[in-house]
Amino acid sequence: MAAHLTVKQLKLENGETLAYREAGNGNNILLLVHGNMSSGVHFLPIAERLPPGFKAYIIDLRGFGDSTYNNRIDTIKELSDDLSAFVNKLAVENFTIIGWSAGGSVCLQFSADYPDRVKKIVLIDSVGHSGCPLFKKDEQGKVLMGQVYKDRAEMAEDPEVAPCLQAIENKNFQTMSILWDRAIYSHRKPLPEDNKLYINATLKQRNLVDIYWALALFNISDKHNGYTEGNNLISKIKAPVLSLWGEKDIIIPEAAAKGTVEALGEKGELIVLKDSGHSPLIDCPDVLIKKIADFR
Repeated sequence: MAAHLTVKQLKLENGETLAYREAGNGNNILLLVHGNMSSGVHFLPIAERLPPGFKAYIIDLRGFGDSTYNNRIDTIKELSDDLSAFVNKLAVENFTIIGWSAGGSVCLQFSADYPDRVKKIVLIDSVGHSGCPLFKKDEQGKVLMGQVYKDRAEMAEDPEVAPCLQAIENKNFQTMSILWDRAIYSHRKPLPEDNKLYINATLKQRNLVDIYWALALFNISDKHNGYTEGNNLISKIKAPVLSLWGEKDIIIPEAAAKGTVEALGEKGELIVLKDSGHSPLIDCPDVLIKKIADFR
């Protein structure tokens, strides 16, 4: 694993302070946006493999890692606006925005909100353009299709959300590590010392239920997702989009990746990563960075 990068702090006018790291040096600028139950730390495999001429800004979103969480979020757009304030303050321009998992929804929202500011978009096992609507489950954990949670409090009791929330609240490293092994590291596991770094970063999260709720409401498609009517903002995206999806991903279905690319039309391209699950960052980091570097 690469040496730990220095954590910097950037205070925004909205009262939040975003933690971030910088890696590499060059004119090919990457803005890396992590997913749920993670932080910028999880992008270290990318940071240590940056080709010459590439520079990366690796942020911790509001409520994750070493960033603040002074104001509760309700929507993914609020995180998109945080990114806008971040790049404005650092005068970052002409960049490729890269989102992993839930971070992909933030990148899609940002690229629809500010279509002229993004050079390219890379989605890594990303939440789809119609969001991630969490449907109710019965006592056996079976999904009750079409039945949605009425509010965050009810969603917090979901059998998928509750154990994650409890592990974070109790700072339970062992339980969280087991959850990651089952769902994220379904193909390859990180080295023990790296896993310790990643899980401890995950346990810093303070907005878990808010993110699940925001992902259910996120919908830039042209259809209803069960929670909200789509606003078709995906049609505003101008930049080319490369979507990378691991064939062994058990978190994001292939249909979500395909649906987003199809909605993008000629702007979108889907590449299926062989022998990779939800975290190509661990499963195939060398392949991942090559796909990113070669994307034109």
